[in-house]
Amino acid sequence: MRAPVGPLLALSLLLATPAVDAQPRPAPTAAATAPAPAPPVEEAAPDSPRASMKRFFDLCRAGEYGEAAGYLDLSEAEKPQGAQLARRLKVVLDRQIWIKLESISPRPQGDHNDRLPAGVEEIGTVPGPTGREPVRLVRRHFPDGTRWLFSRSTVDRVDDWFGRLPHRWLQEYMPERLMRSGPEDLLWWQWIALPFLFLVALAAGKILGYGTRLAISRVVARAKVTWDDDLLARLGGPLTLVWAIAAVDFALPSVALYPPAQEFMERVLRAGFFVGMFWFVERGIDVIGARVLTLPTTRSNSAARSLVPLGARALKVALVVVAVIATLSVLGYPVGSLVAGLGIGGVAIALAAQKTMENLFGSLSIGVDQPFRVGDFIMVDGLSGTVESIGLRSTRVRTLDRTLVTIPNGKLADMRIESFAERDRIKLACVLNLDRASSATEVRAVVQGARALLEAQPKIWRDVTVSMTRIGDASLDVEILAWFQTTSWSEFQALREETLLGLLAVVEQAGARLASAPSAPPRPPPVQGPKSP
Repeated sequence: MRAPVGPLLALSLLLATPAVDAQPRPAPTAAATAPAPAPPVEEAAPDSPRASMKRFFDLCRAGEYGEAAGYLDLSEAEKPQGAQLARRLKVVLDRQIWIKLESISPRPQGDHNDRLPAGVEEIGTVPGPTGREPVRLVRRHFPDGTRWLFSRSTVDRVDDWFGRLPHRWLQEYMPERLMRSGPEDLLWWQWIALPFLFLVALAAGKILGYGTRLAISRVVARAKVTWDDDLLARLGGPLTLVWAIAAVDFALPSVALYPPAQEFMERVLRAGFFVGMFWFVERGIDVIGARVLTLPTTRSNSAARSLVPLGARALKVALVVVAVIATLSVLGYPVGSLVAGLGIGGVAIALAAQKTMENLFGSLSIGVDQPFRVGDFIMVDGLSGTVESIGLRSTRVRTLDRTLVTIPNGKLADMRIESFAERDRIKLACVLNLDRASSATEVRAVVQGARALLEAQPKIWRDVTVSMTRIGDASLDVEILAWFQTTSWSEFQALREETLLGLLAVVEQAGARLASAPSAPPRPPPVQGPKSP
């Protein structure tokens, strides 16, 4: 049984870290740091061992084992079983050696430095009853040309090698079409079986994840803090994924993958493990952000209450970027060139995302400067309403007409913003237009009575202004200016109503009366537009 993915991943990261020498090393020269040029690939001759093996493997992948048997040195008695021997030999080579054609000699005479007789080429060894047994090719001449065949000794051992393979019953009873290679060197029956394996592993991961959370909950229940309970409640998805990956890793040997397919699946499992870990961190950011918002210092700091959600979102965006790069790296994609290309494409991205970045920095400016908060009533650019949300890109305001207006943060940060939530008092300003026939004694009584009324109000700020300001053609104007010590609009409305009714009573007690409004001039008839056809 193979080791779980987690320890394998940690071990691979550890082995990938370069060791640090005790003694300082000299700086590498330009020649030392320059990458070594790749050796040129020698073109294979038509009658070379490489060309013969390429033709053999191509025929086997196409399912033409009868023609592939032509590359086996068979006796007359073995020729009827040639297709079966070719198929079994292909399975043995794939499971035990997985030959790379680049490692086979491209010369017609084979490799001269292998210390083997002329016309003999060894391409690998296979475990046998007496140890490692060689797989060799021999050079044969035919009327249609020269080609390399698997030697008689190799052909004689094929049945024994095949009988020692695990899960060989798959090779015996699986339909031929399903035994052909598909993408990533996975056989077609493996492409069909793997989705079912993942579904079963997902179900097992869900059960194991639930059991893990149940076991951990008994431990964290003894702790006095509550954030661990919130974190555990959010770990259902990540735990299910990690346990499902472990289940697939445990069951994968039963699928009998070829070495390249095995490497591909291990990369996929490591990538899935990375996704599970990043998913865990993302859930942790949510829990930490919610926990910070409940702290007494945060509740008393309005700037912190707005910056914590913005900071959590920014961390999630950065986490997604790192997760994508790390996952692509594990899957084998050249992320080095991708990261290097970010510097070149940064200018183009900055130009294309200029408005997006402007709105992002605008949201940060709003979060730091705190001109308003969620729930505040504001007036901006002739628009008044209640702030419903402050996002990374825009702010949404609910108007008095119950419509929702979205304003980009980049534009909003440069506007003149009037916040009604920050005022400490609410102003009362009105003018009493007394009748022109009122006497000076009556006007003085109104002024003194209004001043006494306002000064007797406990919610009125001490600075009260009541004075006669104008002698008009139709009225005598008494201006009143006062401040109510409240920030609640509903309370202000009640106090204002009580005060205005008191002012009317003062005018009546002084024997004066309010001036009548001049009659409005008749309105002109509406302009008729063009009639619709």
